[in-house]
Amino acid sequence: MNHAKRATSLLLVEDSQNEAERIANLFRAGGRSVRVQRVDCPEQLQQSLMQSWDLLICAPACEQISAEQVAALLSKRSRDIPLIQLVEQDSGSAVIVEALERGARGVVAQGEDRMLLLIASRELANLRDRRALHAALEAHREAEKRCQLLLESSQDAIAYIHDGMHIYGNQSWRQRFAYESAEELEGMPIIDLIAQADQAKFKAFFKEASSEQEAELQLTAVTSSGKPFAAKMVFSPARWQGEACTQVIIRSEHGDAELEAKLKKISSQDLTTGLFNHNHFLKLLEKTASSSTPAAVAYLRIDHYSDLLTSIGLSGVEQLVISLAELLRGHFDENVSLARFADNAFSLLQTGITAPQMGKSLNLLLKEVSSRLFDVGGRTVQTSFSIGLVGLAQDSAEAVQVMERARQCASAVAQGNGLKCFDPSEELAARAGSGDIVALLQQAFTSDGFRLLFQPLVSLRGASDKHYEVLLRLKTAQGEEISPLDFLPVAEQAGLLGKIDRWVILNAIKRQRSAKDSPCLFIHLSPINLQDQSLLPWLASVINAAKLPKGRLIFQLNTADTEQWIKQTQTLIGGLHALHCKVALANFDGSARQFALFKHLDADFIKLGSSLSQDLDEAENQQRLKALLDKLAEQNKQSIVPFVETVGVLSLLWQAGAHYIQGYYLQAPNDDMNYDFTAS
Repeated sequence: MNHAKRATSLLLVEDSQNEAERIANLFRAGGRSVRVQRVDCPEQLQQSLMQSWDLLICAPACEQISAEQVAALLSKRSRDIPLIQLVEQDSGSAVIVEALERGARGVVAQGEDRMLLLIASRELANLRDRRALHAALEAHREAEKRCQLLLESSQDAIAYIHDGMHIYGNQSWRQRFAYESAEELEGMPIIDLIAQADQAKFKAFFKEASSEQEAELQLTAVTSSGKPFAAKMVFSPARWQGEACTQVIIRSEHGDAELEAKLKKISSQDLTTGLFNHNHFLKLLEKTASSSTPAAVAYLRIDHYSDLLTSIGLSGVEQLVISLAELLRGHFDENVSLARFADNAFSLLQTGITAPQMGKSLNLLLKEVSSRLFDVGGRTVQTSFSIGLVGLAQDSAEAVQVMERARQCASAVAQGNGLKCFDPSEELAARAGSGDIVALLQQAFTSDGFRLLFQPLVSLRGASDKHYEVLLRLKTAQGEEISPLDFLPVAEQAGLLGKIDRWVILNAIKRQRSAKDSPCLFIHLSPINLQDQSLLPWLASVINAAKLPKGRLIFQLNTADTEQWIKQTQTLIGGLHALHCKVALANFDGSARQFALFKHLDADFIKLGSSLSQDLDEAENQQRLKALLDKLAEQNKQSIVPFVETVGVLSLLWQAGAHYIQGYYLQAPNDDMNYDFTAS
């Protein structure tokens, strides 16, 4: 199954950020895109449970919150979030039973990763089924309401008959037979509406028609006053409130155009308020979000809704909702789309306006609602709104996500009667704080989340220039560092590699200009840049603006990547040389296939793969390395041997003909370019 379409929202109750990230990576490795948040105390969990989650995984033990508290808070919130409880490896059956009794959907021993993924997949599938069932039931209830309204507004006279008695007759039926109310018809035998001359024929026909698919009968019917009229009745089996019955229709002589118009209108309406309904509003929002039109969306939650249900009952709340809908109609212009989005919430959409502009009108609405006294069944009721406001731009998310953001903003209005506008930086910070690597990367561009390190490359041939390789680290909100091995694959999936490369180039040049003697910098280029035709023009403008001396930038490409994009790499290297930059091929394995690349790619430096500089105490490996370095020298390539960790290999590498060496023996990656090249 492809899980990439929608990210799984994963809530982790876990003390360790590393363990939380390990679990998140476990899901990603299993093919799921995940949005992760980590909590480690009751307050954080309560706040997080105000949002919608697909799965909650609880660690065996946390310092500030117990598994019992987690289950209790989840139960109190009545949220349909599957709970998977992790337990210690040696836990007995009693521990598992207790967790299941508390409400856990699954119990997994810590470290049993495969079992965790299987149970998570099962629970996520069950959750999708439950949500689909809930949506189907909601749609069914909405359809029943619409059918009832259609019955009442139908031009055709329609009645439902059970055991020969009326159980329902619509307005047209009542009008046709001259009855003023439904109560007059309820329980009345249908035979009383048939002329005396046709009653015997009707009885015989009705008995047979009750079991057939559809049947028609032409007869004379009579009104309540005894006035006869000709009628063609259509009989068909039906169900009314779950009971089998017979539907009887007397067709209208008018066309169905008016009915179709009503049907179209009703399908988009909330039947209680006459505002747009949930589904129609989402369609409007989706259409607006996909356009380039600026717009603003608001989610208006009725405060203390559950208390209102208790105090004035469901019918009273519905009366209040109708009054609120009327107030909204009067407050906003016709160009504002209003909807009853949920039982306890309205929504509105206005195009051609920004969120701050809409905020002014919404603040006035808050004052108007909170000061209004509503009459509900003879009782005076006061209420207020908590409003979440989201601005739409050209790159807005899907309609459902926009409304979820608005709903979360409304939930964040702690005391009610307030407005909160969605701030993308807050969402990004929250995701970053929970260990979401994509969010950390996005935030790093503006919040000093990247860290540049510099590791020297020392010449064994007496070259005077100072060389450093530029390395990148990603910092978490807690100040911990994430290795490129962990964040670069995620960045590639998120399409951020090109942006990261440009950030590194700009900031490395800034550091280079402030460093002593303007050292030469080796800067990595991701494979995405092999096809990015905008890189060279952008780089030219950067180099010209920085007024760099020639030859100070050396761009490093992974050799295996260039094998797949030889023509593109050839173009890129030519462009870099034209800008007086040099090129290095990294992770060179010495194979004939990679040596053949030199026919097409004019690289200046060749950095050997790590395996070629390992185990150099063995004569066979020394001979292989020397032969490789000799072959590179024959082709006028300057060689770099990385991962030099001990002094013992220096003389060997010098004798073998290496041009440059790099490794922890010389210096570990450092925040500053401060290596003493004169001591080498």
